[in-house]
Parts: sequence; C-alpha cells; structure tokens
Amino acid sequence: MLKLNSKKIIARAVAVATCAAVFPLASLAQDEGRLDEIVVTAQKREQRLQDVPIAVSVVTGDLAEASGSFNIEALRTLVPSLNIRKTNTSLNQSLFLRGVGTINFAIAAQPSVATVLDGVVLSSAGEAFGDLYDIERIEVLRGPQGTLFGKNASAGVVNIVTKRPGKTLSGYVDVSWFEGNEMRIKAAYDSPITDSIRSRTVIMKSEFDGYIDNVSSTAAGGDLNGYKRQGVRTVWEFDGDNSNWVFSGDFRSSDDNCCVEVIGTAPTGATALAYASIYSGVTFAGDDTRQVKQDLQMRSTEQAWGMSLQGDIDVGSGTITTITAYRTWDATEIREGDWIDSLAPYVGNGFAQLHDFGPQKTKTFSQEMRYASKGGETVDYVLGMYFSKTDAERFFQRNVFNCTASTLAVDATGQRPCRAGSSTYVSTFSNATFGADFKNLAVFADGTFNASDRLRLIAGARWTSDDLSYFHNRVPTTFSGQPGIRTDTSGFTGRNSSDNASGRAGVQFDMSDDVMVYASYARGYKGPAYNVFFNMTVNNTPLIEAETADSYEAGIKSTLMDGRVLVNAAIYDAKYDDFQANNFTFLNGTLITTLTNAGEVSSSGWELDIQARPNSMLTLGAGLSYNDAKVDKFFTPPGSTPSVRSGTKLPLAPEWKASLVGELTIPVGSFTLSPNVVVAYQDDSFSDLNEPTALKIPSYTTVDLSVALTDANDRFRVALIGRNLTDESYTVLKTSGGPGGAVRLQIPRDADRYFGIQARYNFGTK
Repeated sequence: MLKLNSKKIIARAVAVATCAAVFPLASLAQDEGRLDEIVVTAQKREQRLQDVPIAVSVVTGDLAEASGSFNIEALRTLVPSLNIRKTNTSLNQSLFLRGVGTINFAIAAQPSVATVLDGVVLSSAGEAFGDLYDIERIEVLRGPQGTLFGKNASAGVVNIVTKRPGKTLSGYVDVSWFEGNEMRIKAAYDSPITDSIRSRTVIMKSEFDGYIDNVSSTAAGGDLNGYKRQGVRTVWEFDGDNSNWVFSGDFRSSDDNCCVEVIGTAPTGATALAYASIYSGVTFAGDDTRQVKQDLQMRSTEQAWGMSLQGDIDVGSGTITTITAYRTWDATEIREGDWIDSLAPYVGNGFAQLHDFGPQKTKTFSQEMRYASKGGETVDYVLGMYFSKTDAERFFQRNVFNCTASTLAVDATGQRPCRAGSSTYVSTFSNATFGADFKNLAVFADGTFNASDRLRLIAGARWTSDDLSYFHNRVPTTFSGQPGIRTDTSGFTGRNSSDNASGRAGVQFDMSDDVMVYASYARGYKGPAYNVFFNMTVNNTPLIEAETADSYEAGIKSTLMDGRVLVNAAIYDAKYDDFQANNFTFLNGTLITTLTNAGEVSSSGWELDIQARPNSMLTLGAGLSYNDAKVDKFFTPPGSTPSVRSGTKLPLAPEWKASLVGELTIPVGSFTLSPNVVVAYQDDSFSDLNEPTALKIPSYTTVDLSVALTDANDRFRVALIGRNLTDESYTVLKTSGGPGGAVRLQIPRDADRYFGIQARYNFGTK
C-alpha cells in the first residue's frame, strides 16, 4: 500500500487553504466568478449564513454527490467539528460535535446532537444513518442549541434540508457503480400540476456485496458489510393566496449484513493457543485486517416511514409556521457475540457461543407552531411551541451455547476440549421486553434587538417539560454463571417528570458591511434518562439526571475580495454538568455497558472555515478545528476510588481535524471537465474514557477525487470517482472484550481504496 505522512498532508492542506484566502488580487479583479450566497435556517428563519451569529458549517447536496457520498457518515470528512461512532447496528450509532456526544445503548435515553429532517426532529441518532438522497444542503450547528431546537441539542444540531419541487417538468436519472459490485440508482421527477400545485418524487435503490471476508466454512461464510436498500420520497407543494403548504412522505428499508467487528490483534493469555487453532486461516493485521471467522452473519435491518405537513402563512406582520409530523422506525440487530465459528470447542465461558437478536419499534408524533416577525424592524423575533411524543419498545434475546465440563484430557493448547458424548453442554437463553415513553412540551422565544445599524443584541429562552416513563421485564436463564446473561427477573418500571429553563444571550456587531463579529452565551439541556437495557438490574433503576451545558462562544464572519472569499472563525468554551456517559463492565466474561452521570466535562477550542472562488473556474473550501474535550471531574461515590482521572480525553474526540475541498470547472469544447478533490485529516483519539493504549485510534488522512464531464446543456454528466486514493487503512472504533482479550475493530468501507463511475441524465426544462 502507498502510505503518506499525515502531518505533512495536513500541513499542505492548510497551506493551500491559506493560499486560497490570499489568491492574487489581479486574478480576482479580472474574473466574474463569485461565491454563491448561502441561505440557512439555523435560527428558524431564512438568513444569509454570514448574518447568523452561530458557528454553522454547510454541506451542499452537490458537494456530497461529487465526493461519492450517500449517507451522513460523509460529514466526518467534510465538517471537521463532527465525528461519528460507528457500530454493528444503527441502533447504537451516534453523532459527536466538538468532542461531545452520547454513546447510548439505553432505550430510555436520547442523543446530545439533534438531527432534524425538513424541520422534523428525529427521535434517535440511529434514524439519521439511513441513505441520504435528493439533499439540498446539510447545516451543522455547533455548540448547544437548546433555545430553538430543544432538549436533544446540548452539543449541536445536524439540520438536513431536502429539495423542494421545481416549477417545470423535469427530473434526472442517476446510476453509480463501484468496485465490489456496489450499485446505486436514484431518480427524481418534478411534476407541476397547476401554477400553484407541484410535486417531486424521488426513488432510490442500492446494494453492495461487502468488503469483509468471513472465511468460515459454515453457511455464514462469504462477504460481509454489504447492504440492500431502497426508498421513496414524495413532496407536494401548494401555494395559497397568503400561504405555502408542503406535504412530505417517505419510506425506506434496508437489509445490511453489517457492520461486523474484525478481530484486529491475536488473542493472548492462557487461551492464545486455543484461539490460534480456532482462527486458522485468519490473518490478524490490526486495521489492515479484512477477515473474520464466525458462524452467524451480523445483520441490521431497518424499515422507516414518515409524513409531515408544513404550512407557512403570511399574516402581514410576520409568518405563522406549523409543522405536523408522524414517523416510525423499526430496526433489528442480529449480532455475533463470540466471534468464532465453532460450537463451544473448549470448556469455559471464553469459548461459549453467544448470539443476539433484538428488534426495536419507535413511533413519534410531533407538532411545532411558531410565529416569526417579518424582519427589518427594531426587534425581530420568533415565538413558538413544540410538542412531541415518542413510544419505543424493544425485544432482546441472547442465546448461549456453552461447554461446562468435559472428560477429555487437556490438549496441546492447554485447554480441555469438548466433544459430543464426552462433554456437558448448556444451551440456554434469556430475553427481555422493555420500552420507554417520552413526552416533551416546550415554549420558546428568541429575539434580536437592532440597537443601531451595526449593533444587535440577542436573547432567547425556552421552557421545557419532560415526562419520561419506562418498563422492563426479563425472562432469566435458569443456568447461573453463563456469559452476558442474568438469572434474576426484573419487572421494573419508573417515571419522572421534570422542567428546565434554557436560553441564550449575545451581542453582534458589524465592523463593516463585510465583517461581522459576535459573542454569545448559550445554555444547553439534555433531558433525564433511565438506564434501560437488556441486562438491567435494580442497581440501574435510579434516574440519570439531566445533562446541562454552559457554553461561551465568540466568532467572526467575513466576506472578502468582493464576495469571492468567506473566512469564518469561532472560539468556544463549554462546560457540561451531569454528563451522561456509558460505563463498560464485564458480566461473566462478556462486556456490557451501563449509562451513568459521569460528572463534569468540558469542551473548548477554535474552528476556522474558509471558502474561496479565486476565479470563475476554481472553488476552494477548507476547515480546521482544534478541540480539547476532557473530563474535569468524574463522579465518584463517597469512599470509592476515582475510576477516571481528571483531564482524561473524552471518547472519539480528536484534538485536530481538517478538511480541504477543491473543484475546477474547465471548458473543453462544448463540455465542462470538473475535477473535485477532498482531503481530510483526523488526529489521534480514544474509544474509551480511560485512554487505554490498546483502544487508541491512530491519526489518518484520506484523499478522495472525482472527475466529471458535463455537456453544455447539463443534460449528461459522467464522473469517475476514486475514494481513499492513498489506500490508507484506518479504524473508526476500537472495543475491548474480544476473544482472548483481543481488540475488536470497526473498519469502514472508505478504509480501502476503490473506484467507481457515476452517470446522470437530466431531462425536462430548467
């Protein structure tokens, strides 16, 4: 493999970004190309990005498509402040902003980073990890956003905006193929019915064989980490005399044999020789490992649908907006928990077969109403209310097949083998049915006092009422000492009602027509939780207190060189109290997690965003972030020894991240050639709070390149796409508790170099 020095790459990336900002003035004066104006809805109304006193990153749908991306995971390379926890199932995946996020396995807990789809807040982080298609833009709001977005935004918001129907009969068909027999197809059709009624329908289908090889000779052998997905979205827009109404409905389903954890290091200790025999044919090569050997195919299936109706009514003095939505999300995980393909080959829990099955159903109704003044007055303001109700229920069963005794002699591996007729086997299971009901009611107000043409004062407040209840019933195993399952019943229930006040205050000043500075304080809030999971015990029944954040931020937004360069920067310092975090422990030799109030943590640093169009042919973008996210004071019960030292880095919180995006448009006869490059760097990070060396994720750099050819009328477009051109292998998550103490790794698709081709045909009138 070709390897490049990550530090050198990032240094060059920053150097190129700096050059973009100071491109020769002669070139700028002679060319007509300027950056397109970016409009966002970060403050519940349409505003220019450069006028919003919040740190916001914007990724356009065109940029995501040009880089070959098709889901929210692509944001980790395009937005330096954002990171993702990738696991075997979307149920347990989560988003992190500025080093803060929730590693959440409990059904009665919610994320720290809210995901909003066309104005509708998704109830859990996992819902955000489906395929994204027909995207207009994605806005990433960094830092607490509790005033306007509520309790699940203590670390930030990812706001996804899809495309609206066009006013002419038009559409496109888009087909992509990538190495590994990966195929993606999508098509959109705009159909105006009358001058005031129009619709847009989008369909997609994709499938992929996979890139991890299960070398087992069992029926589970073959390619893993593939998928089969399909979806449809229809949007209908109606214009009234003084109103606009948009109805949206979508459905998607997926069947993924993903995402398997590879065993990256050879098992050690007393069982090392036994595992060497079991894993015959597997090469352990750290994050270069692409093989597993197991007798169950890791699977994750999803089925989701939703509908919403948004109305914007002009009442003269302002606009009334109403958004009514209902969404469902059904997800199932089938998990291999022993990572071997043998039926308990030796005596002991370390060799037991452990298979999990866990479907979850979630239903959410939400209603938001708000009034926004028309703007341009002495006081511009937004008033609103929000209500949501989420019902989530899960069934989880763990099946264990174990050899507890054998009359056979210890073999050359130092272990006692098990064989039918000579050994005692235990085949058992335990299952639990559990669920949670969330009710959230909030009222909010946010306003800007225009003290002068240049000076603005900002203030906002939100009152939130949470009602949370849960139940948990377990059918225990009748055999004691079995790995990862309990012998006790549960029958637990709980309920909590709580109120909270959050808000923000700030000042914004225009130093000139093109340079704005701001400073703000924001109070973030994440609602209380219960640690409701499969192996829940009475010790897990106490309430997990609400998480609160106090964040200070200052920034500058500047438009330079006659609109050809944008330079935005922010510094921040946030303190989180009663931070909700997962604790890892072992139950009869199997790793399990529990949610706790970890104590006080902080996140501080700075961010830089640059966009530049030096001339009509070249567009550049760069992002750089430094973040120090750490534990300030870990909660320790009286008389106990602290389990996490002060100053410990938060999980999945690299100090440095950077990205560089560049695109050229080169006329070639009646065609346009458009090379697009994305360079992304991520610093070292850890997967666990205690910073164990074995769970350190090394830094890595990726380089993606696409070259597109488009005809003069933008009818046909063909693009060659290369991902991870330097073939730099990396992992995005390391977990302990593997066989023989080995480390388990999550290796993403983009940790390998691969190529593809995309063809698009646009039809109809523009």
